[in-house]
Amino acid sequence: MNTLRWLSVAIAAAITIATPVSAQKTDDSVKHIAIRAGLLIDGLGGPPLADTVILIENDTIKSVGQKTAIPAGAEIIDLSRSTVLPGFIDCHTHVTMQPSDYYESLFRRSPIDVAVMAHLYARRTLEAGFTTIRDLGAAEFVDVALRNAINRGEVPGPRMQVATLALGSTGGHNDLSGFSPYLKFTTFSGVVDGVDEIRKAVRFQIKNGADVIKMMASAGVLSEEESVGAPQYSQEEMNALVQEAAMWGRKVAAHAHGAEAIKRAIRAGVISVEHASLIDDEGLELAKTRGTWLVMDIYNDDYIIEQYKKLGYPQKILEKEKRVGQLQRENFRKAVQAGIKLAFGTDAGVYPSGWNGKQFAKMVAWGMTPMQAIQSATTRAAELLGWSDRVGSIAPGHFADIVAVNGNPLSDIGELERVTFVMKNGVVYKGGAIR
Repeated sequence: MNTLRWLSVAIAAAITIATPVSAQKTDDSVKHIAIRAGLLIDGLGGPPLADTVILIENDTIKSVGQKTAIPAGAEIIDLSRSTVLPGFIDCHTHVTMQPSDYYESLFRRSPIDVAVMAHLYARRTLEAGFTTIRDLGAAEFVDVALRNAINRGEVPGPRMQVATLALGSTGGHNDLSGFSPYLKFTTFSGVVDGVDEIRKAVRFQIKNGADVIKMMASAGVLSEEESVGAPQYSQEEMNALVQEAAMWGRKVAAHAHGAEAIKRAIRAGVISVEHASLIDDEGLELAKTRGTWLVMDIYNDDYIIEQYKKLGYPQKILEKEKRVGQLQRENFRKAVQAGIKLAFGTDAGVYPSGWNGKQFAKMVAWGMTPMQAIQSATTRAAELLGWSDRVGSIAPGHFADIVAVNGNPLSDIGELERVTFVMKNGVVYKGGAIR
């Protein structure tokens, strides 16, 4: 190699070594977004922060701060006139169903109808600001298919934990009653009795995709069995159900309206009691001592009373709702005052998906502060789901699940019914001024 050529190679190598990383070719697969938040409620319970920047890399929040510098080339989303919050979490939905004519839904619609429509309800839920849901019961494993399609990015919708078929006793809340015994439906059933059947059924749900197990611990409202809240499993059966689920790494959510059923479910070790309408003082104390979550759906009474007669629901069901609704709200207030763990859950699907945010105002009317209501659907709900490390707050390392409203929900909680911007996993699904 001659001297001139040697010098050229050496100089080129020196330039390459000296070139800073920032000047080298960037990875085009990495996307950077900066959100300018006029007011930030991060879900952690502290006072709101004004004029804050949220930096996002792909689907994850990288940093949050009032003096955060925006890197060159970042896409900027201007929410400087909005209040920004974590994506909301609804811990009790039925996103594969919607209220419709009682007899038509029973006799003229099949699980195929359910599957065809479910993605629409999922999108409405997402666009209402609910980026994560726990879906507690669906026919024919439609919820599993929907969850998987959302995870693959094939349809838009919230991140989901699903319960598949709810497990309940013969003649109980999830066993169709009031009709001829010769009427049969050839679908998968969650109706099981006795310890051995229950254990096998838990395994069947998990085999087919259940993230959480749903147990019908008591009678219910929207069914024609006699009681609203009588226990429908023995203590032994509930114990076996929870123990079997735990062996497979699953938690149990218990549908329970009645006081005795609630206490049996808590003693069995469920993670949450759904509805908890008729909980008594002993049950409240037991929930507090055991750290059991209550998920009380205190909005949907309004919708059921107003609409379900028009939908042809039997009078027996309407009468049961009238007995339960007010008592549930009064017991919600007691639970707030007692400092019991409460997570946001609406039973959406009993009323239209996308209306989930209407419950915030009811929670404030019945004893929560606006911040407590917000946290019930963010950090507290994330804790119940076991996902505190990924959702529920705007913090580094969490998924970029972010919503915004025009006003301040701490002064008008109704703002949370009017979500103007929705981001999930760093992808904008609604609103947003981008520049």
